[in-house]
Amino acid sequence: MTNSLLSQQLDALLTNETNFIANLSNASALLYQSLSDINWAGFYLYDETNDELHLGPFQGKVACMHIKNSSGVCGTALQQQKVLRVDNVHEFAGHIACDSASNSEIVVPLIKDDKIIGVLDIDSPSLSRFSPEDEVELVEFSKTLLKHI
Repeated sequence: MTNSLLSQQLDALLTNETNFIANLSNASALLYQSLSDINWAGFYLYDETNDELHLGPFQGKVACMHIKNSSGVCGTALQQQKVLRVDNVHEFAGHIACDSASNSEIVVPLIKDDKIIGVLDIDSPSLSRFSPEDEVELVEFSKTLLKHI
């Protein structure tokens, strides 16, 4: 499979850069400026000690600082270690409303060498914003990112 333009851009942007926070920061900025109809793009990083996600680099409005494992869309994706694409977050049991303007969400777990790094989280003000094609592209984007972590 050919890398998407977004993944190619990320790969070029992160080549020879080893700073974890800088890489996540630029990855979230690239997503935020490249994807249409989104209002938040960023990362939550896994804290094994407290078994929760902590807010990491992002673009968008202020966000929740801590998300317990299995709570909300991010915590559920973390617990299940699978991508969650939610068409209407208001119908998701246990949804955490960090921004009331968000209506749909996609979360991609970030796991490298069996170690949980965290999750990529993207929100949209539109219902059903994220398609199966978006999911494929964002999984590929995440794999490219993980090569640079």
